[in-house]
Formats: sequence, C-alpha cells, structure tokens
Amino acid sequence: MATDPEQPTLSSLREVRNSDRLQVPLLNGGQNSENYSVLAAVLPFLFPALGGLLYGYDIGATSCATISVESATLSGVSWYDLSSVEIGLITSGSLYGALIGSVLAFNIADFLGRRWELISSASVYLLGALVTALAPDLPVMVIGRFVYGIGIGLAMHAAPMYIAETAPSQIRGRLISLKEFFIVLGMVAGYGFGSLLVTTVGGWRYMYGVSIPLAVIMGIGMWWLPESPRWILLRAIQGKGNMNDLKDTAIRCLCRLRGTVIGDSAPALVDEMLAELSFVGEEKEATLGEMFHGKCKKALVIGTGLVLFQQITGQPSVLYYAASIFQSAGFSAASDATRVSIVLGLFKLVMTGVAVLVVDRLGRRPLLLTGVSGMVISLFLLGSYYLFYADTPAVAVIALLAYVGCYQFSFGPIGWLMISEIFPLRLRGRGLSIAVLVNFASNALVTFSFSPLEALLGAGIVFYVFGAIAVASLVFIYFIVPETKGLTLEEIEAKCI
Repeated sequence: MATDPEQPTLSSLREVRNSDRLQVPLLNGGQNSENYSVLAAVLPFLFPALGGLLYGYDIGATSCATISVESATLSGVSWYDLSSVEIGLITSGSLYGALIGSVLAFNIADFLGRRWELISSASVYLLGALVTALAPDLPVMVIGRFVYGIGIGLAMHAAPMYIAETAPSQIRGRLISLKEFFIVLGMVAGYGFGSLLVTTVGGWRYMYGVSIPLAVIMGIGMWWLPESPRWILLRAIQGKGNMNDLKDTAIRCLCRLRGTVIGDSAPALVDEMLAELSFVGEEKEATLGEMFHGKCKKALVIGTGLVLFQQITGQPSVLYYAASIFQSAGFSAASDATRVSIVLGLFKLVMTGVAVLVVDRLGRRPLLLTGVSGMVISLFLLGSYYLFYADTPAVAVIALLAYVGCYQFSFGPIGWLMISEIFPLRLRGRGLSIAVLVNFASNALVTFSFSPLEALLGAGIVFYVFGAIAVASLVFIYFIVPETKGLTLEEIEAKCI
C-alpha cells in the first residue's frame, strides 16, 4: 500500500522526541502546564465518575435493601423468609458480577475504547437495576444483582482510564481522587435513601430503582463526550487507520476536552503525545505474554500490589465492627446500624475530600506513607482493645475513626489513581483490568474469610494480623511505588517504569 508522503512516520516522530521536540509550556521543576477550562474539564470527569457513584450507591442501598426484603410486613413479597445463604447471594451478587466484568474488560476494553466501554457499563447498570427492582422472585433478583455487578466491573475499569487520559496533568490526581469521593458519596446516598425507604412496603424495589435515572444520565453523558485522544493516537501509531485522519480526530477531541482556552496549542500537544508514544515504543501490538515482562511487569507489580494491600489490610472487615464499637461506647446512634453507617460514610467523605485537595500538591507517596502509617497504629489499637482494653470503648472508637480517616486519604483514592497512571498506554486496558480483578477478588476473599478467622483466632488477633500486613504494605510503598505527581502519562512511562 502506498504511503502518504505528507503523513508523519514513526521515525520522524522519534526525531521530534529526541531533538527539537514541540514544547509544551513548562512550570517549576519542568512539569507540564496544559491550558484548560475548568468547566470543560469537569464534564469528562463527571459522567465517568457517575460509574463510581453507582457502585458506591449499590453498597449503601444493599445494606438497607436486605433488611427490607426480609421483612414479613414490608417486603411486599411472599418469598421474604430468606436463609443466610440467600441473603449472601443478594449482597455479594454484584461483587461476583464485577469479577466477570473485569474479565470481560481484559478482552474487549482496548478494542472498544474508553468511551464505548463506559457507555456499555451504563447500559448494563440500567439493565441490572431494572431487573433487580422489578424482580418477581429471588432467582431473578440475584440475576439482576449479577448483571448490575458486570456494570460495576466495566465502570471501575474504564472510568479511571478515561479520566486519567483526558485530564490535564496538573489536576489528574485530584480528578481521579474525586472518583473515590463519588464512590463514598454514593455509599452515603445509598444509606440515606435506604433509611428513608426501609419502612415503605416494597422499599427495596425503590432503593434499587434509584440507580435507573443515574445510569441513563451516565449513558447520555458518555455518548456526548469525545473519545480519549490518547486511545485514538495509540490506534494511529499502531497502523489501525490513517495517521492524519486519526491525528485530526484527536485534535478535535482534545479541543472539546480542554475548552476554547486551549487556543491553537492543541496540534502541538497532540504532536507531543505522538512523539512521546513513539519514543517509548507504543507502536508495537500488545501481547498477553508481554504483560509479565519489562515495563508492564513492573507496572503490574506496582498496580496489583497497591490494590491487593488496599483490601487485605482489613478495609472490608474493620467496618464490620463499627456498629458494635459505637454501641459499646454508648452512642445513641449505635442502636440503628443505618445511622452509624451514615455517620461513618460522612466521615469517609470528609477525609476523601482532604486527599482530593492535597494529592496534586503533596504527591502520591507522602499521602500513602502517612495514611498507611496511621492505619498500622489504628489496627494495633483495635487489636489491643479486644485483647486488653475491652472496658475502655473510647480506645476502639478513636482507633476506628483513625483507621477510616487514614484509609480514605491514602489507599482509598490513591490506589485507583496509581493504577490508572502507571501502565503503558497500549497495555493500560489489560493491565488495569488485572488490577481491578485483583481488587474485587481480594475484597471477596477478605469479606468471606473474616468471620471464620474471627471465630478461630478472635477479633484482637485478626486485627493484629491486619496490622502486620499494613506494615508490609509500608515497606512495599517505600521501596516499590514511584512518585507520579505532575508528570504526563507519557513521562510516567518513560521515567517511572
């Protein structure tokens, strides 16, 4: 096939990268300064972040929906007399669906692109919420929960990628951390709607039905948004279309994402991205074996290590004891588990907000090291409470709040942030799907194993074990996890991995 003489070649792009590169304006320390409109930058964050909101909402709403569906007078169904296994299927159905969604993302994400994966996620969210809310019996309800979970898996895979690839580097950390904020906001909303509807006949249907309009808004918003320019450029340098046409498309998408303030600098920014991508060898087709070699192996260790420690340091289990800890401390709200959940949810929201405000100023490593250190102290305090200070519930309350707070400005948002930044572009879809799969699988493992371990060892020893794992995670962060603050995604690939 004849080559267009005006079409840029990979060798010419490398020459740009290695010599007189098209320059992006630089700030202090050589960090890129990309012109952008705040209003224009909000929407490419907002609609993908609704995928996180819907995930968090499901967690909060389900805790109340299970109470509603088991009630003889309020469930509105004849099959309300459910066993613990059946309640477990309702509760964990979305989690198992999320595991399948993560596997699907591994195979289809790079082909579909970030935008279409999020549109697919919104569609599956909508279908799952409809089936669950209208379920005539338990099997259909569980199927609906499973389908909804597939939407979670796709959304939690694609949303951080889309936000990372479209956000200006100066606020990338803040925006991806805001996605975690939206997850927690969704939990609080789920607890809130659940507490309002729990005394309504058939209230569980309305709790799940709230997701329907949100899924519609997410789908329409993602339909309106442009594709990730970096994904378009990846296809260009891999020869999956005409270079000039795809480059022009990327420029148009970038202009829509940054707003009119970008002016005439969009072509230069796109050339810079192309030059960086060609320099780091992104024109090669990704292979499965390559996931476990070279740069991607290092990125895989960093990403999966972070999300694994995020879960196995006890996050799904510590909150299991929240109601009993508050009750032992004499708080009146502890008589109602829903109110306790709302209180903790609001606290999580505030601490996640702290991370959002400072992550691009202080960096990822300082927040991780500080937050996880606080988690270590909190976990050993919780263990000591159950072993030695059972008559001093204030110790447990302080330790619980400290753990939640430290988690929410460290592992909570930054785990998702780092996995969206650290993988090379052509392997980002598959790499992030593995990380998301590890996240959900380890969450399921910790949730499943906590009760048997507690019965075998006692709560105090279990919290000590979590504390020891948190110490190991500190060592991992200190020696393995790089700082990515202020770097473009291409610079992260070139310098950090």
